[in-house]
Amino acid sequence: MSAALEEFCGSVFWDADLPVCFQQTVLVWIPLGFFWILAPWQLLPMCKSKAKKSSVTKLYIIKQVLAALLVLTAVAGLALAFVDAEQGAVPAVQYTNPSLYIATWIMVLLVQDARRSCLRRDSGVLFCFWILSLLCGILPFQSLVRRALQVGFHRKLRASTWSCSNPQMTASFLSSITFEWYTSMVVKGYRKPLEIEDVWELNDKDKTKVLYTAFEKNMKTAMQKARAELEKRKRKKRRQEGDPDHGNSMSKAQSQDILVLKKKGDNKDSDPPKDYPRGWLMKSLGKTFRQNLLLAVAFKLVHDALVFVSPQLLKLLIAFVSDEDAFAWQGYLYAILLFLTAVIQSLCLQQHFSLCFQLGINVRASLIAAIYKKSLTMSGATRKESTVGETVNLMSADAQRFMDMANFIHQLWSCPLQIILSIVFLWLELGPSVLAGIATLLLLLPINAFLAAKAKTIQERNMKNKDERMKIMTEVLNGIKILKLFAWEPSFEKRVNDIRVRELKDLVNFGYLQSVSLFAFTCAPSLVSLATFAVYVLVDENNILDAQKAFTAISLFNVLRFPMGTLPMVISALVQTNVSTARLERYLSGEDLDTSAIHHNPVAGSAVRFSEATFAWEQDGDAAIRDVTLDITPGSLVAVVGPVGSGKSSLVSAMLGEMENIKGHINIQVRGANNIIFGSEVDEARYQQVLKACALLPDLELLPAGDQTEIGEKGINLSGGQKQRVSLARAVYSDADIYVLDDPLSAVDAHVGKYLFEHVLGPKGLLQKKTRILVTHSISFLPQVDNIVVLAGGAVSEHGSYSTLLANKGAFSQFLNLYGNQEENVSEENTAGTGNTVGQWQLEWLLSKRSTSSQKKAQEEPPKKLKGQKLIEKEAVETGRVKFSMYVRYLRAVGWCFTFWVAMGYIAQYVASVGSNLWLSEWTDDSVRYQNQSYPAHLQDLRIGVYGALGISQGIFLLFATMLSARGAMRASRVLHQLLLSNILHAPMSFFDTTPVGRIINRFAKDIFTVDETIPSTFRTWISCFMGIISTLIVICLATPFFAVVIIPLSIFYYFVLRFYVATSRQLRRLDSVTRSPIYSHFGETVSGLSVIRAYGHQERFLKKNEITMDINQKSVYSWIISNRWLAIRLEFVGSLVVFFSALLAVIAKGTLQGGIVGLSVSSALNVTQTLNWLVRTSSELETNIVAVERVHEYVIVKNEAPWVTKTRPPRGWPSRGEIQFIDYKVRYRPELDLVLQGITCNIGSTEKVGVVGRTGAGKSSLTNCLFRLLEAAGGKIIIDDVDIATIGLHDLRNNLTIIPQDPVLFTGTLRMNLDPFDQYSDEEVWKALELAHLKTYVQGLPERLLHHVSEAGENLSVGQRQLVCLARALLRKAKILILDEATAAVDLETDHLIQTTIRSAFADCTVLTIAHRLNTIMDSNRVMVLHAGQIVEFDSPEELLRKEGIFSAMAKDAGITAADTTAL
Repeated sequence: MSAALEEFCGSVFWDADLPVCFQQTVLVWIPLGFFWILAPWQLLPMCKSKAKKSSVTKLYIIKQVLAALLVLTAVAGLALAFVDAEQGAVPAVQYTNPSLYIATWIMVLLVQDARRSCLRRDSGVLFCFWILSLLCGILPFQSLVRRALQVGFHRKLRASTWSCSNPQMTASFLSSITFEWYTSMVVKGYRKPLEIEDVWELNDKDKTKVLYTAFEKNMKTAMQKARAELEKRKRKKRRQEGDPDHGNSMSKAQSQDILVLKKKGDNKDSDPPKDYPRGWLMKSLGKTFRQNLLLAVAFKLVHDALVFVSPQLLKLLIAFVSDEDAFAWQGYLYAILLFLTAVIQSLCLQQHFSLCFQLGINVRASLIAAIYKKSLTMSGATRKESTVGETVNLMSADAQRFMDMANFIHQLWSCPLQIILSIVFLWLELGPSVLAGIATLLLLLPINAFLAAKAKTIQERNMKNKDERMKIMTEVLNGIKILKLFAWEPSFEKRVNDIRVRELKDLVNFGYLQSVSLFAFTCAPSLVSLATFAVYVLVDENNILDAQKAFTAISLFNVLRFPMGTLPMVISALVQTNVSTARLERYLSGEDLDTSAIHHNPVAGSAVRFSEATFAWEQDGDAAIRDVTLDITPGSLVAVVGPVGSGKSSLVSAMLGEMENIKGHINIQVRGANNIIFGSEVDEARYQQVLKACALLPDLELLPAGDQTEIGEKGINLSGGQKQRVSLARAVYSDADIYVLDDPLSAVDAHVGKYLFEHVLGPKGLLQKKTRILVTHSISFLPQVDNIVVLAGGAVSEHGSYSTLLANKGAFSQFLNLYGNQEENVSEENTAGTGNTVGQWQLEWLLSKRSTSSQKKAQEEPPKKLKGQKLIEKEAVETGRVKFSMYVRYLRAVGWCFTFWVAMGYIAQYVASVGSNLWLSEWTDDSVRYQNQSYPAHLQDLRIGVYGALGISQGIFLLFATMLSARGAMRASRVLHQLLLSNILHAPMSFFDTTPVGRIINRFAKDIFTVDETIPSTFRTWISCFMGIISTLIVICLATPFFAVVIIPLSIFYYFVLRFYVATSRQLRRLDSVTRSPIYSHFGETVSGLSVIRAYGHQERFLKKNEITMDINQKSVYSWIISNRWLAIRLEFVGSLVVFFSALLAVIAKGTLQGGIVGLSVSSALNVTQTLNWLVRTSSELETNIVAVERVHEYVIVKNEAPWVTKTRPPRGWPSRGEIQFIDYKVRYRPELDLVLQGITCNIGSTEKVGVVGRTGAGKSSLTNCLFRLLEAAGGKIIIDDVDIATIGLHDLRNNLTIIPQDPVLFTGTLRMNLDPFDQYSDEEVWKALELAHLKTYVQGLPERLLHHVSEAGENLSVGQRQLVCLARALLRKAKILILDEATAAVDLETDHLIQTTIRSAFADCTVLTIAHRLNTIMDSNRVMVLHAGQIVEFDSPEELLRKEGIFSAMAKDAGITAADTTAL
């Protein structure tokens, strides 16, 4: 072969110094061969005739001119060869090379032209070809340089375009692999804190909509297969049980008893978990992201291969240093090759990571989109299975788990591959003695498996505790007003803290497990190398441990260390992901809402027809409505009446398709069905007409910014009546054919109710031509409706017109006779809002910010910012560096003593580590010392013994440090959570009015999670990286002191890159936190307002909003990922330079160095690249995560309300008389707003009964808030029984007053807990209260009686029952002062009657303040207070007020009450 080549060149092909022939053949053909294999594919874009070419740029012209010049030089070379040929024979190579070059450069011209048809103008193939040509040209070039002059040519072209479109799309190849295109963002982030507007938009392929569409397609097919599997499993199970009918032969009664025996906490998990389709989620994700996965595999393979090249080069380098006669160029070549492998390795790894992280966020986006879409379509039964808290957890924790897993998914195959390769190479070095090392490794594996299994059970328990804690927190925050009114905060704080204690116990155990496995892994490399070297030396005395063998082996063991360390982490992540997979599969494969029973067939003369319709809330539950057969004619007004719990609201829900169909169907004829505009286009005239009809115009004048006022979460800043009217307006504006109204008139005053009926619902109202189905308790409107349906026990007991029913003398006429005489001409309505349909208020938030005013008008005049218009402030984003005080605050929470000893432990570990390396270097130099003599046995034992001891002590120090840090971390978690919780519970009501619940929840969920789990592990990693780097640099400086000179410029570069990067990265992480909250709060709002969204058919709009919110979050995360890659490439370059210089200095200092110390210095340097990268990553991660401490702290310093207990305690048994005095009392909701009560002065005597009335917004509810000091006085004072309430503690005050609030709020837990959370009363007292509240028979009928489990927000009780529970609470407390805040607004007349009589008898000796809409409830009061615009306008007995022609008598007239009635009462 070489002979033929020598003839071809006409000179020697190979000797020790690189000859010309080698340069002219091999070095020329390598790049050309590469180019010709790949270049033809680059011409494909030219073949596409349609491809539009981009314009000619200066850069393009320069490239083409240069290529043309190269063609000319090649032609010139060929011409020269012919000229030389005339003077004598020329070797063939002189003709072939120029000819090859001519063809090549012409091809280059074509390729560059073809690239104009592509979005990305440059070509990767060309780039690699240029680099190869350059590398291969270096050696011929240095030969030329010896002979000729030097030429320097330097240019730098960089186009910097700045816009929000993503420059990644058009970045060049070089810019793409080094992430240079991202530099402009890093610079911008360094100059000023980034805003979300600065972040580049996502590429189209990464947008949530595109991702989810692809995922959904695969998900559907995979789920179908999984469902089929499930059916098979079920059939098999039935066959095994042998009893095809039931697997359960116990009678129902028996099984009920067994249920009761189970301990009370288990009642939710009593039935076995339902089976669900499994195994489809991973498949569909894999299918969706195939392309990304395969590309990442390719990059990882190249990287893994190169990892093993470095130890081989190290071996050659040590041989070179030890060999006196080696040529100098070999040493330089090895140094350069070490550098190049490091650089290419780093480029591949970063591309691989970039793909993995992209995969991570894309998987997260697809999952969140899927969860969100599922929540819009799932059936009632599925909804009951998971609370809102749990579903939000699916989005935050479980989708996040998948994201973290995706980052490392490839380690699953790459780690085993690296382990196998290392073992193969080690075998080649040290032969069979490697088996000793491997045996040691294998012994460590079962330990790890055991630890992983333990960790899994802890993790699962912890997830449960977390769910439970989040559930209680959500409830506490949603019902915070009740907690404050009843002074129940300590009880709930205790409940949360009990769960927290369990959670922390698990956390610390988890920490211990982690430290044991870390111990095993720190000891692993030293134990493995000890075992291997000891066996190697002891087996055969001819085996001498020299530097080549030892350090090649050490660097292979170092390679082995990474996969061995990562594998268990990946496996435990996989375990956690499995838990999440199960949770997600169960949720996503749940039943969808089955609306098949709701038909939409055109039937002449019928708008809604029920045909033997039977519906239940759960598939196998008891029917809530039975055999209903009804026909409702188009355009009629139908009233649905019946006592509490008779199924009125269920009837409405069934029509909306929210219930499970048992038999029969409902046919609804629809043409096609927001807060007011709730997403529909604005039609100004109609809008004004609706506002007028719904009596909203006077309210708009009162609101600070008219119809531009922002509505708080759940309509917190509107009164009950306003909420209902806005809801009604929203329904009317949407202009549907059929209106289903679930008591829209309940919370409004009598005269307003009458007005609404006339103008909206009645025969002459806005909706007169529409079909209206009105659920109501109100008797007064019944004569005006076309048809009445009476429900009892879920079935229709009778229906017909008012007169027919009266004539029938059935249940209805008896009911009328009972209550009708009270209400003969009372235009009075009462309500059963059940919270699950259009008429209900809880969807207020649906009034989007601009919901109302006409957009046109808004565009013409810029809105003036009005005082108090903005209710919810934008979430604050901290900017700039995280204050150092945050680290101090965290470490203080850990405890200084802990911190000190943890640091000492880590330092000791690294001292031992450096010691063992230096010892090994000494040991290997023995091979030179005892070259031709036998090795003394005592020395051998000493070497092995000390080496082993140093290795083990590393592990022991680390174990000590990590165990301590686990304890310290738990302490910090406890302290921070405790501070946060107690401070939030001490915050005043105004804080909750202006802060969305989602934002507070985010602190308790994401930020506390970060403090619990992320910060401790990041701190640990940071310390070990930092110590690792310091120890490596010390070792290299010991070997080659000159290296100290190189450290300085490198560390300066490192520092600047770090500062630049951290500023950007930190801000991006903050943006991520802030843009994440809206995803969860939007989701929480969607779930609570689900039925309304479905009723209006607005699912698409909400899906779209979710996509937009997701994309905003995605782009900040994506940008953050790229910033990490940008940094990593630059830092690994520093690492590669460290390797290069340590090798180069070793080559230069050849002859003065021992092989051992060179081996030590270069193998340490090879290790430093990864560590440098990790240090910056963990520094930034630490800074990013410490933000959680900052965010928690932000809520720890929220201003508190007054102290709960002060030094001045009221006397025992206070208030004994119950006298209340208001003295010139003024109050406002927030400092920037106007007064709500403008100087009220009045006296209320002992045991007096006072009614408080006034139009909406007059300040009635504010009055109660003042008595409980939910609002603090802006002037004046309130005195109760000679005690100024502002001087005593809030709990002393609130514990001694009782309120029955407007909306009955219940909490998850037992019924007893809801009545008496502190267990202050005996069971007898509780039963007595229940009996007085008319609930005793109902509770006795429950299987668990007082321990009956109340579901989230009390959903398993009807509204009336919830109100009665609230009454029972008040009866238990039996304080001297009782406040009724429209307490009977949500119950039917019978229940109302019961409540009124109970209050009259049980509270006869108390002072009672009643805030009422229905005047007849307060006509028997001693006095009536009439409020108007925050002032008392009339205050006298009802009889007196009726005689005076004032506001009260006008209201009474509206309600049809005359002076004669009061005497009747």
